[in-house]
Amino acid sequence: MRLSSIDDSRLIRLPLVHNQNGSITAINNSLDVPFDVKRVYYLYDIPNGSNRGGHGHKELEQLIIAASGSFDITLRDGKKEKVYHLNNPSEGLLMPAGLWRDIDNFSSGAICLVLASMTYSEVDYIRDYAEFLAWKKGSKLC
Repeated sequence: MRLSSIDDSRLIRLPLVHNQNGSITAINNSLDVPFDVKRVYYLYDIPNGSNRGGHGHKELEQLIIAASGSFDITLRDGKKEKVYHLNNPSEGLLMPAGLWRDIDNFSSGAICLVLASMTYSEVDYIRDYAEFLAWKKGSKLC
């Protein structure tokens, strides 16, 4: 196993059923997302100009969806950086473990929905970017 790079992240289309009465997107474990979802959480009521995220994960994989509104996600792998603009609830950003993320530029009423591969575990978080870089550089998994 190796640590992820920016190139391992990608946008994926989610199933969409639309008719005159509205739309629905249903997400199935290991079918529409390549991991079993163990935790679901969402960010909302985010004050204008706020940033969220600002951390990395050692093992956690995530699918991040703009359930409402829009926001930007900046991913870093220690060498490269990529910004994704999410604004479509039938599209999600697949984010593998081993990346740093920052979320900002939230529109009014934005809801950031996250499907995660693990339950919450503080030991999986890296909350300091310098520590993240040292972890990436020092890992024998690269």
